[in-house]
Amino acid sequence: MAVEPKYMTEAQAHAAGLDQGLRSYMLGVYNYMATALAVTGLFALGLSMMAVTDGHVNSLGMLLYGSPLKWVIMLAPLGMVFFLSARLHALQPGTAQVLFWVYAAMMGMSLSSIFLVYTGESIARVFFITAASFGGLSLFGYTTKKNLSGMGSFLMMGLIGIIIAMVINIFLESSALHFAISVIGVLVFAGLTAYDTQQIKEMYIEGEDSATVTKKSIMGALRLYLDFINLFIMLLSLFGNRE
Repeated sequence: MAVEPKYMTEAQAHAAGLDQGLRSYMLGVYNYMATALAVTGLFALGLSMMAVTDGHVNSLGMLLYGSPLKWVIMLAPLGMVFFLSARLHALQPGTAQVLFWVYAAMMGMSLSSIFLVYTGESIARVFFITAASFGGLSLFGYTTKKNLSGMGSFLMMGLIGIIIAMVINIFLESSALHFAISVIGVLVFAGLTAYDTQQIKEMYIEGEDSATVTKKSIMGALRLYLDFINLFIMLLSLFGNRE
C-alpha cells in the first residue's frame, strides 16, 4: 500500500522523489529512441519508394544504390554517431536533439535498400519480433538486481569480432560466415540491450539540471537505438524473406 506523503519519513520521501525522477528520465530515453526509430522508418520507406517505379529500380535508385554515392549514404551515419558520442556533452540540448534526428534520418537513408532486398511482410514481421525481444531484454536490464557490468568487456570483444568478421566477409562473400555473424550478432546485441539499459539507469543522478538530464537522455536513447537497429538487422538477415 502506498504511503501518503504527509506520513513519509525523510528517507521515504527522498526515495520516492528519486524513483519519480528516474522514471521520468527513463521515459525520456525511450521516447527519444522511439521517435528516432519512427524517423528512420519513414525515411527508409520513403526513399525506397522513390527509388522504384513499376517494380523496377529507376534512375534515382541507380544513383543511390549503384553509384559511388552509396558509400556516402552507408558511411555518413557512422561518422555522425562518432561525432555525437564524442561531442554530445558539449552541445546545447536543442542542438543535440536536432543532430539526433538528423542521424536517425541518415540511418533511414542507409537502411532504405532493405526494402529492395527483403519482402515488406518479412520486414514488418522481423521488426515486431525485434520490438518484443528488445522490450523484454530492456525490462530485464532495468529491473534486475544483478550487476551486469561484468558483461561489458565480453560484449565489446564480441562486437569488435563481429565488425572484423564483417569486413573480412566483404571480400570472402561466404554465406556460412554471414550466417555465423548474424547468429553471434543477435546474442551480442541482445546482451548489450540489457547491459546498456542498466548502465543508462545508473547514469541518472538526482538533482542534476534539466539540460544535463536531457543530454543524458539523448545519449541513452542513442545507445538503445543502436542496439535495436543492429538487433533488427541481424534478425532480418536470419529470418527475412528475400525479394
